[in-house]
Amino acid sequence: MNASTLMIQGTTSDAGKSVMVAGLCRLLARRGVRVVPFKPQNMALNSAVTIDGGEIGRAQAVQAQAAFLEPHTDMNPVLLKPNTDIGAQVIIHGRALTNMDARRYHDYKPVAMRAVLESYERLRATYDAVLVEGAGSPAEINLRDNDIANMGFAEAVDCPVWLVGDIDRGGVFAHLYGTLALLSSSERNRIAGLIVNRFRGDAGLLTPGLDWLVRETGKPVLGVLPYLQGLHLEAEDALPRDLNIAKDSERLRVAVPVLARISNHTDLDPLRLHPQVEVRWIRPGDAIPPSDLVILPGSKSTRGDLRRLREQGWDKALARHLRYGGKVIGICGGFQMLGKHVRDPIGLEGEPGSSAGLSLLDFETTLEPAKQLRRVEGRLLLEQATVTGYEIHAGVSAGSALAQPAIRLDDGRLDGALSQDGQLLGTYLHGLFDAAPARDALLRWAGLAVRETPDYRQLREEGINRLADAIAEHLDLGLLERLLTG
Repeated sequence: MNASTLMIQGTTSDAGKSVMVAGLCRLLARRGVRVVPFKPQNMALNSAVTIDGGEIGRAQAVQAQAAFLEPHTDMNPVLLKPNTDIGAQVIIHGRALTNMDARRYHDYKPVAMRAVLESYERLRATYDAVLVEGAGSPAEINLRDNDIANMGFAEAVDCPVWLVGDIDRGGVFAHLYGTLALLSSSERNRIAGLIVNRFRGDAGLLTPGLDWLVRETGKPVLGVLPYLQGLHLEAEDALPRDLNIAKDSERLRVAVPVLARISNHTDLDPLRLHPQVEVRWIRPGDAIPPSDLVILPGSKSTRGDLRRLREQGWDKALARHLRYGGKVIGICGGFQMLGKHVRDPIGLEGEPGSSAGLSLLDFETTLEPAKQLRRVEGRLLLEQATVTGYEIHAGVSAGSALAQPAIRLDDGRLDGALSQDGQLLGTYLHGLFDAAPARDALLRWAGLAVRETPDYRQLREEGINRLADAIAEHLDLGLLERLLTG
């Protein structure tokens, strides 16, 4: 086997693969190992812009931070961004290639695998260790042919695999045992150990179950990771689990409609973690409650999500919210929705056509093939506050509302719009709330007397270090060292 590579696979989505790779990256980097994260194929709507000007999954950017590296497109050579229930935009080496439905992409996988192996070989030649994250579950029978995300990759590069199961949601023994049962004999032989993740309580009570698992599978249990209350690492795609964060009695109420193709919802993490802010996810079927601020997040299918927004009656709720003096922020696709029209003449996000926007700001957007990918800095014009972020959008907007921009970028460009009455703000910048000066200025604009602002990057660092410490305490790292040194 390739001793410099270890792959983390999970029994299910959200079993803990992303956080396990992040924690292991920090653990090894602390010890002076030149380690790099790698995910062959990622299906996610949370993405990041890399140092080489491409686009990768957000989780890999966090893992890069854990390894003290700048994110690079080789860390996630294939990214799929769903824009319908059966299709997705295919991004290879950081660049959007085309839209494909599931059947067409299945036939394309051998080509995608070449891109995966090219990136992997470059990383392997540069670093001491490659920590690979799988996708979903390796036991999805219908996805086994031409697999590039799990065992197909592991077999191609001949690397060992650790299998993670989440006990917090129940059924972990069935998940681990059943996954192994559905693998081929060569794939089962590749599993070097099992990990139980997110356990609450006395781990000693698990001993009979763990002994049975070892006896029945012949695989060692590497450890039981505790449930780390309040741990924050940016989510790969799914909306975050609720965090028990102490909140002030006087707090800003923020409502976020959950769009079907919501993208980069991690933009809201700095607000969710703020002790003076209460963020509520408004799901289909729910009414938008009385709020101080409504945020329309990014979308991978702006016209489709506009239609769904109207079907939920959220457009009328927004109008009522504004009549009562509330504030609204639109980010990327949410910004485009605030205008008069969104046009997609060549069908980049679905069927070609044009949709009426909410007409809250006087501008129109046309989707064009060339996607804008930039990491940027600038000034929020509300208080000349420093803002940092990144652009990931195919829309080009024009109209009189843009004459009063929201942000002046350091490269001389103007971004977004601020309404004449000061109630609406739109921007293309993801990461809008990451920098404390911009976050404080926006919260004051929304009506909050800001008393304390957590350092968001420091919170993320603390989460990574806390995770690495837990792995060091609860996992058999002797096996890790033996795997990575041969």
